[in-house]
Amino acid sequence: MKSVLLSCVMAATAAVAVPLGFAERAFGAEPDKQFFRSVEGKWVGPGEIIAGKYKGTKFTCNLNGSTPDGKLGMTLDGDCRVGVFTQKMSATVERKGREGYKGNFMGGSAGNGLDIIGGNVVDAQKVVFTINRNQLNGVMQARIPGDNSMTVTVAVRVNKQLVPVIGMSLKRIDAVEVGSIAKN
Repeated sequence: MKSVLLSCVMAATAAVAVPLGFAERAFGAEPDKQFFRSVEGKWVGPGEIIAGKYKGTKFTCNLNGSTPDGKLGMTLDGDCRVGVFTQKMSATVERKGREGYKGNFMGGSAGNGLDIIGGNVVDAQKVVFTINRNQLNGVMQARIPGDNSMTVTVAVRVNKQLVPVIGMSLKRIDAVEVGSIAKN
């Protein structure tokens, strides 16, 4: 089954280039580290395709967030379910020196997904990445307003306007530690 989520993004009309000025700004490493550390853990929650051919399609995702050793970046990896169908989902991004953040969503354009070609951490709660595949351009935004919630939005550029096409609202499920009971 071809990914319904990816099909939604690809079904958007041919887009014009996203200005990359915001993606080229240099930022301090500490907010970046704080943001990426806050992504670590297990996340679960609903999402919806909010534009395009599959508008209204609801799905549920289970994702694991991790950070690479000694590098700035993150990986969200897991799966999303639409009805009885399950689709592997992944997004990986890493700081590549002066080039900024690079990575891929769903295997990048070499596979069935989108390339992450730039972006930045806005603050310790929000990151915005520029995404691209052929003539399709847009942004992927992740926001962590609290320790236990994250929203992810994918928007594509249509007629010089960003149109949200996928939205997810995730909750951290590994935040509660279960204590052990000592036996005497």
